[in-house]
Amino acid sequence: MSERLDLPLEPGQRTWAAQADALALGRWSPLQVFDAYAQRIARLNPHLNAVLDTRFQAAREEAADSADRWAKGAPLSDIDGAVVLVKANIAVEGLPWHAGIKAYQRRIARQDAACVAALKRAGAIIAGTVNMEEGALGAVTDNPWFGRTLNPWGEAGAALTPGGSSGGSGAAVAAGLCIMALGTDTMGSVRIPAAYCGAASLKPSRGLISTDGVMALSTTLDHVGPISRSARDLAAFTAALSGQPQRPERGLTGLKIGRWRFEDALEAHPAVTSAFNDACARLDRAGAALVDVEPQAYRYGATRRKGLIVSELEGRKIHAEALNRNPGGFSDGFRTLLDWAADQPAGKIAEAYAAVRAVEGDAQAWFSSVDLVVAPTALEPAFPFGSDIPAGQADLTAFADMAGNPSAAVPMGLSDDGLPLSIQFMAPHGRDGLAMKAAAQFEILAEGPLIPPGY
Repeated sequence: MSERLDLPLEPGQRTWAAQADALALGRWSPLQVFDAYAQRIARLNPHLNAVLDTRFQAAREEAADSADRWAKGAPLSDIDGAVVLVKANIAVEGLPWHAGIKAYQRRIARQDAACVAALKRAGAIIAGTVNMEEGALGAVTDNPWFGRTLNPWGEAGAALTPGGSSGGSGAAVAAGLCIMALGTDTMGSVRIPAAYCGAASLKPSRGLISTDGVMALSTTLDHVGPISRSARDLAAFTAALSGQPQRPERGLTGLKIGRWRFEDALEAHPAVTSAFNDACARLDRAGAALVDVEPQAYRYGATRRKGLIVSELEGRKIHAEALNRNPGGFSDGFRTLLDWAADQPAGKIAEAYAAVRAVEGDAQAWFSSVDLVVAPTALEPAFPFGSDIPAGQADLTAFADMAGNPSAAVPMGLSDDGLPLSIQFMAPHGRDGLAMKAAAQFEILAEGPLIPPGY
């Protein structure tokens, strides 16, 4: 491959909207774009360790088919030719399907997960799979079996976490190794990596995107969601993933937005607080009306820990057979978490499920009086590996998983250290388009999308 093939991936052309325009005008072909991504993966991934397994030969053939369709003016969908990477707990036919767990590392997916099949039907090019936290349970993507994934925003020599558990997905998008990556979000695992890596993402409404073919952590809380360079690209990918065109939604002007008043309960990094206040001021100037909202049933860390019990208990049931057959295929840390939840008394488990279900009432109360709710995605920017994991890392993301509401995350600025900060837009159940539209409009106000220095 020649160096010229890297040209479509210059910073200004790393959104799907820009690439699709170039394909429609015949300036590039999907085959050329795929080769450019393959080249970037070969060059950049040895350092980042985001991509685990690839299917370049099959993908290149699919890219050639997409090129023929575009040349005839007959793409299959709005995302025909888009190069996508997939989290390793989501089945891609012919590739290892292990969810970051050694016990499953030799298992090859016999068929695509429903969401991957939907992307292929739409003409997307699946390039391979990406790294993740073991079993999708974790916060930093430092996998004991498949290694550590680095955040592209780390300066020379700085090893920053991309977040978890979809850290490989966030890092791959930020580094320009694909145009979109699939992740899974149980209590924030799509949105937090997007936040730390300066990307956009959607945790969809419960049930919108199928989880068939996903190695679950929690059947109660898991959601599949896209991470993309630009919030303006999320709607096209979500339509393909769900098979449901996103309904037109009005812009920010005239919307009533609930500003999540979290400050009395949680401590945020000063840069997050400042950027969030600035973001709310931008929304006000754009014509939205902001009012304070607070949850009643949702008790931040206390409720989040109830969600962990649910996740770990359901994960223990999912992996029970493999744990008995091959206990050495699970790290001590992961196995301890799963076993701890299984040892909890029945009353505590029932209490955990009740606490999770109660969050739906908070969401219903909020959206009876406001159109959207906004909050920071994460309370801090990305931090170095080896640092203490912030106790409240998922306190503002777990709510949407428990309630089942859509939440779209998008960068809201940079810290003084030059690290991305993120805001999330939560909407009523089934109004994913509203969350994505607000995030896309805010991205324009914030002069995004972001590109890591050097990438």
